[in-house]
Amino acid sequence: MPAVIDSLRQDHANMVRLLAVLDRQIAIFDAGGSPDYEIVCRVVEYLSDWSDRWHHPKEDLVLDKLRLRDAKAAEAVGRLEADHEALAALTQRFLETLRAVLLEEELPRDQVSHLAHAFLQSQRRHMAGEEAVFLPAAERALEAEDWADIAMRTGDPQDPLFGRAVEKRFEALRREILALDAEDAAS
Repeated sequence: MPAVIDSLRQDHANMVRLLAVLDRQIAIFDAGGSPDYEIVCRVVEYLSDWSDRWHHPKEDLVLDKLRLRDAKAAEAVGRLEADHEALAALTQRFLETLRAVLLEEELPRDQVSHLAHAFLQSQRRHMAGEEAVFLPAAERALEAEDWADIAMRTGDPQDPLFGRAVEKRFEALRREILALDAEDAAS
């Protein structure tokens, strides 16, 4: 399996873990409690930063190669770039809403909850589509030189949360992820 595909799938697995953390925090909010807003903000910041800077651009390069190798398969993928733009916009809207909450602006709870659930659903739907259609089509159609070109163009950025060195701003989130992983392993 090409290393580019491995890294995209690992990103997806990491994002699933982050969405599980976010689910837990949103459940607290929906029950009338006060979630750990630092954790919530860090999840959304990470998804925004990592996805917009590294993950989605890498997928866009894969899609460009797929269009060259198998236009019909690329067409079946749909509007991946438009989905990436829509996700980026939704992520920024959610992040701005969270920052407003932290500044103690008056926002209806149901509005915040609706946005949080829309964010979760959009992220999951997008990744599921990529895993079911896009990545398998790319694996079938792209050739070794395509993967080498994509790898050369994207480099090997250090993941600030799941990499060897966790950035300070993500330390609490990393502990939360590990705690949730441990709970899942125990059940």
